[in-house]
Amino acid sequence: MNVLLLKAVDRLGPEGTVVKVKSGFARNFLIPRGLAAAASAQQVKVAAEGLRQRAAKVQRLKTQAEALRRTLEGQPVRLTLSVGADGKPFGALTNHDIFDALTQGGLALDKHAVQLAEPIKTLGIVDVPVRLHPEVTATVKVWVEKG
Repeated sequence: MNVLLLKAVDRLGPEGTVVKVKSGFARNFLIPRGLAAAASAQQVKVAAEGLRQRAAKVQRLKTQAEALRRTLEGQPVRLTLSVGADGKPFGALTNHDIFDALTQGGLALDKHAVQLAEPIKTLGIVDVPVRLHPEVTATVKVWVEKG
């Protein structure tokens, strides 16, 4: 029996593909769980159009992320860190601090986009990765100054 996969299924294929499976597997497992539907010409056409639209949306989002990456890499972020009399810092700068500094400039980012491995506890310049899209990551220069 030929079925159209409505969702990606391990060992069968990605969403939108037509695969041949045994009729019992289709009737008892795939179709009741909403993973597949019997493959008719109309459904295959609709699925192909849906895949085309999703691919266009993914490409548009990637293009927007590339433009945002160029913007982020062009402007450094300046943050202050409290330092004691002996030069030791009090506290640290975290992902949240960097996110707040980036969004104050009017940029729309996901709050989990800043990929800081560990909090910043020293003065100087630090390169911080910001994940804008699964395929696009910007590197933002964060200038940590005395505050």
